[in-house]
Amino acid sequence: MPSSITLLITGVSTGLLAGGASCAAVQGGLLAGAVTRRDPAPAPAPSTSKSSRPSAKRPPSPRGAGAAARRGASAASLELTAKNLAPIGAFLAGKLLSHTTLGALLGVFGAALQPSPRTQAVLLLAAGVLMVLFALDLFGVKAVGRLVPRPPASFGRLMRRSAKTDSVATPALIGFATVLVPCGVTLSMELVAVTSGSAVAGAAVMAGFVIGTAPLFTALGYLFRRTSRALSGQLAALTGVVVLAIAVWTMASALQAGGWVTFTAPGKSAAASEPFTVEGGSQGESETGSGGGQTSVPGAPVRIDASGKQVITLTVTDFYVPTQFTAKAGVPTTLVLHGKDSGGCARAFTIPELGVQEIVKRNGDTKVDLGTRKPGTLRFSCAMGMQTGAITFQGDTK
Repeated sequence: MPSSITLLITGVSTGLLAGGASCAAVQGGLLAGAVTRRDPAPAPAPSTSKSSRPSAKRPPSPRGAGAAARRGASAASLELTAKNLAPIGAFLAGKLLSHTTLGALLGVFGAALQPSPRTQAVLLLAAGVLMVLFALDLFGVKAVGRLVPRPPASFGRLMRRSAKTDSVATPALIGFATVLVPCGVTLSMELVAVTSGSAVAGAAVMAGFVIGTAPLFTALGYLFRRTSRALSGQLAALTGVVVLAIAVWTMASALQAGGWVTFTAPGKSAAASEPFTVEGGSQGESETGSGGGQTSVPGAPVRIDASGKQVITLTVTDFYVPTQFTAKAGVPTTLVLHGKDSGGCARAFTIPELGVQEIVKRNGDTKVDLGTRKPGTLRFSCAMGMQTGAITFQGDTK
């Protein structure tokens, strides 16, 4: 199980890089409704007709009155900024509470609800397609209007009625309700919460995600608070461009997470250097000593131990090293996931074809039995499909 701190960092980084724009596209209407409540109009200033003007001349301003006026204007500006940010803060607080609670629940039931890697990949792919629909809807493409999921009409009416009130609790309640309208990236983070298998870890990843989206939501909320509807439309189009790019990234990650394809070009330095090292001086296809025996290299990425079993060692830090292996087919094989200060999504290791899901120890070894493989390629990745690799099993060429 990944640490709560690691998942918190994962959630924050995902929210910053992708979640803010995606969630703004889906929840922007709720945000606008929460923060653009009209304050009561100020009372009109009393008229100053000639008859009501004082006959005496105004006394000259004392020295320092200008500085006092500037201080007063600065204080008024700060008060206005705080007034504009207060409903945004309430909205985000409500959103943080609901998503953290949901993350904890998903973590508790994670063991029972945990889908297979390919099921997760299909859900992630569906989330990417959904994001494309949201982006097209933001561009004003009418053909997708009926395909985009929307909150029930009664929910929308309730939110609009609530938005007319001046209570600070109103934006908080609307923010809390955003959990009912998730974006594509939110769905993927909910899957991470499910796979965490812990209430604390699940709450951490969802809380981190909301914290990561907070800067963009704050900026948008402030603009909604201060700008016109015309500018809001321009922001929607800009958000659509960002969401469309994120949708492509999400679908590419889903295809990699499912083990169907890889878009990562392997580098020469990533290949296992001595794939068929045999420990104990028995037969093999690695370096030979002066007497023709095999050189024992216990730390080789791929080796055959004294019992004749093949051992593949994958080092897991924040990345996978190496990412490409060449191994023997027809040999009982064990994959060793060697955690070396591991962190991030790399710890959520999967082999989609075999349905393998393992949480790598931060420092230590996790063993996965691969059985006796036939010639072919076995792909692995992190649960999010962002980091990938492959093991190529080759038959005996002799």
